[in-house]
Amino acid sequence: MNASTSRRVLLVLYTALVFIFIFAPIVSTVVFSFNADRFPSLPWGGFSLQWYEAIFADASIQRGLANSLIVAVATSAIATFLGFAAAYVDYRYRFFGKMAYISIVALPPTVPVVILGVAMLTFEGRIGLSGTLTGITVGHVVLAAPFAMALVRMRLADLDPDIERAAWNLGATPWATITGVVIPFCLPAILASVFLTAAVSFDEFMIAWFVSGVNETLPVRVLAMLQGQVSPRINAIGALVFAVSMTLVVAAQILLGRSGRRSKEA
Repeated sequence: MNASTSRRVLLVLYTALVFIFIFAPIVSTVVFSFNADRFPSLPWGGFSLQWYEAIFADASIQRGLANSLIVAVATSAIATFLGFAAAYVDYRYRFFGKMAYISIVALPPTVPVVILGVAMLTFEGRIGLSGTLTGITVGHVVLAAPFAMALVRMRLADLDPDIERAAWNLGATPWATITGVVIPFCLPAILASVFLTAAVSFDEFMIAWFVSGVNETLPVRVLAMLQGQVSPRINAIGALVFAVSMTLVVAAQILLGRSGRRSKEA
C-alpha cells in the first residue's frame, strides 16, 4: 500500500469516526423511541409504538408542535423575503458602507443565542410582543434571515449583470426584470432558503424560551418535560424533530445541488 492510498484510507476512517461520533446520540434516541421499556437500556424490552401514541395524545405537546409549525412557516416566508432583498441589494448596488451593511445583516447568527434571547425579551417586552407567537417569529426571523441571504447571494453570484441590462434595454421595468428574470433564476436558492430557515426556526430553543411565555414551542415544551422526570416520550419527540429537520435540510441541499449543476451546464 503506497503513501497516497494510506492517506486516503486514514481520511475515510477519520471521516467515518467523526460521523459516528456526531450521529451516535441521535441514532440511540431513535432506537430507544421504539423500546417498550420505560428506561433506555439494553437488551431491548421489545418493539413498541406506545411512546409515539403518548405524545400524540398529549395536548401540551400538540400545542407545542402546532406553535412550532406556525412559527416555522411564518419565519421561513419572512426571512426568505428579507434575505432575498438583502442579497439583491448587495448584488445590484455599489454604495459607501456596503461592507458594514453586509456585516450587520450577517451578524445575528454570530451573537450567542443567550444574549440574543435576552435582548429580544427586553425589546419585545417594551413593545408588547413578549409571550406571543408573533414575538417568537420576530426573534426567529432575525436569526434565520442571514442564512437566506447567504444562499441567495451564492446563486446571484452566477447571474451575469448584463442580463438585467439587456432586459432594461428591451423595455422591461426594474420590477418586471426582478420578477421575470432575477427571481426565476434564484428560485432554487429561494426554495432552499425556505426549507433551511424553516429548519432553523423549528429547532431553535433559546430565543423561544425567553420570549414564548405560555405559547411554548416544541423544544421549550421538551425542556419543561425534562425539568420534571425523564420521560421516554422525549425520545419519540426527538426522533420526530430530527426527521422533520433532516427532511427540510436535505430538501434544501437537493435544491442547491440542482441549481449548482444547472449553473455549470449553462
